[in-house]
Amino acid sequence: MHILFLTDNFPPEVNAPASRTYEHCIEWVKEGCEVTVVTCFPNFPNGKVFSGYKNKLWDIENMNGIRVIRVWTFITPNKGFLKRIIDYQSFMVSAVIASVFVKKPDVVIGTSPQFFTACAAYIVSFFKRKPFIFELRDIWPESIKVVGAMKDSFILNLLEKVEMHLYKKADLIVSVTNSFKRVLMGRGVDGNKIRVVLNGADLSNYKPMQKDEEISSRYGLEGRFVAGYVGTHGMAHALETILEAASKSENRDIRFLMVGDGAQKDHLKEIAAMRNLDNVVFIDTVPKSDIARYYSLLDASIIHLKKTDLFRTVIPSKLFECMAMGIPVIFGVEGESAEIVISEDVGLTFEPENPDDLSRQINRLKDNEILRKELRNKCVHASKKYRRDANASEMLGHILEVAGKG
Repeated sequence: MHILFLTDNFPPEVNAPASRTYEHCIEWVKEGCEVTVVTCFPNFPNGKVFSGYKNKLWDIENMNGIRVIRVWTFITPNKGFLKRIIDYQSFMVSAVIASVFVKKPDVVIGTSPQFFTACAAYIVSFFKRKPFIFELRDIWPESIKVVGAMKDSFILNLLEKVEMHLYKKADLIVSVTNSFKRVLMGRGVDGNKIRVVLNGADLSNYKPMQKDEEISSRYGLEGRFVAGYVGTHGMAHALETILEAASKSENRDIRFLMVGDGAQKDHLKEIAAMRNLDNVVFIDTVPKSDIARYYSLLDASIIHLKKTDLFRTVIPSKLFECMAMGIPVIFGVEGESAEIVISEDVGLTFEPENPDDLSRQINRLKDNEILRKELRNKCVHASKKYRRDANASEMLGHILEVAGKG
């Protein structure tokens, strides 16, 4: 079984699409599959090529049994919609060309969040006459509209038509949430070809651990209650809400930790500087191998997205990482993901973009050690339901079925 997987995010990038793809591919290799990944040179989220790499026409490396083909793209900082579209389209073209030289795949998979990658996978599958699988991580381009990156226009309408064409042409759609499946079925997509494979966490990498003393000392966090956000600092995350909560906080024993990079990072740092928020600590993106050490600093993990109906359909993958590490979440996302938090009893919820509500929940958790202990225990227990290896095996079963090799 040879799986050809197209994705524009892959390690050493550390965002959710990169982690899911890599961890799934590792499990498929263990199951005896041959896996080829076509991706770009690592540059997310700052649009700068990582140290040790060069943006050239073609490069091949082996990552734990995965054949990784990296191709040239128009790399640009994650600022400005037009430049990002050119970036996405350049990967689509380069990925199609590179895939021509991949011999005898049995299936071709393209993953969102942006669907130009899925476009490339569909084109490759058409010419190679192999099944096309669309892994749906985001309802795109709708998501770029709701965050304010683009308004209704001819271009947006055209992109939505391409999106629907891809859904209809896919032999299989693997959705990361049940809500996405309902949305697609409501738009006329055949539900019989949609399978839901939730996100999860690699329990061998994410597990309970003591606070990292070296990092805690480096940033002056000893003896503090640390509420933190770990992840991309983008428009969708509305992280100004966290800074507003920090500005309202009167408890000097609370520190707000912001780990990661993204299009809004500089803006957020400017806000913090203007307001003299000495209780906020910013840390740039850290290597994937060190993420658990930074998670360990948190007494509570803040997970937040803008208040919009579309984000009621998403499940941030960092939820499962926090659960695996036994970190209670303070959760500012409505919909399906909030239902998981409530049903598994792994944290407290607050209204998105409501800093007062966020502050109340932080103080509630800080002042109640018994509650924190209960939530930590329930996090670890619930995380066993959301194991990445189990997710990967489930998805492989669907892939084999579509490829006629089940």
